Amino acid sequence: MRHPLPAAALAGAALLALAACSGSGSGDDAADGELALVTSGTLTVCTNPPYEPFEYEEDGEIVGLDIALTAEIAADLGVELRPLNTGFDAIESGAALNARQCDIAASAITITDAREENVDFTDAYFDADQGVLVAAGSAVAGEDDLAGLKVGVQQATTGASWVEEQGLEGVQFEDLGLQIQALRNGQVDVVVNDVTVLESYVDDELEVAFVVETGEQYGFAVRTGNTALLEAANATLARITQDDTYDTLVAQYFGTGAATD
Repeated sequence: MRHPLPAAALAGAALLALAACSGSGSGDDAADGELALVTSGTLTVCTNPPYEPFEYEEDGEIVGLDIALTAEIAADLGVELRPLNTGFDAIESGAALNARQCDIAASAITITDAREENVDFTDAYFDADQGVLVAAGSAVAGEDDLAGLKVGVQQATTGASWVEEQGLEGVQFEDLGLQIQALRNGQVDVVVNDVTVLESYVDDELEVAFVVETGEQYGFAVRTGNTALLEAANATLARITQDDTYDTLVAQYFGTGAATD
């Protein structure tokens, strides 16, 4: 399920108002709304591949829709982009941002109230739901069929929370790649994660059994109080929506001719 950038991304960011870039080396936020980056001249992005098409490795580099979108933010700021492979638990908890490992986190992060206690989110840029991936020909067809099964989840994700809320037996893995491997080798019976990324694993052996409509939305995260970077990121999201860059990038990374189904 794919949707264009939510209309909320346009609110409050109609004009591109970029803060001045100055590197502090220590990554401390500058005063008076001035933008200070962890590394001068570089926008460092915490991300957690594999999570195709949002972030994944290709020819030794991290690429994907999240990387392309944050590259637009970096370009508007006049700086280079540096993706940094980071554990998702450190991303969603805000630990990586607070430790000044990166300036912004971009890893298909669902905006939640709990996470907003630890980070500031940009406007939403993607809509998502959960999916259940199974071996082809599995009898699993709905939520009731998950009872008694071992459900592979990615730690610290909304999918893991959903499985716990249903009272199911969740088996945690550090990343999506390990989840898929566990399903293929029979360590778990099914895998729960965002349906958009599970679709890339569908083949003769694996299929999406069903979708759980959770109505989630992704946002980029910055350190709490880093208003200069937050405003710059929102301005870029507004700009790329208005000039069709967003639709072009979605079509590119989803391998489709359009940004929506």
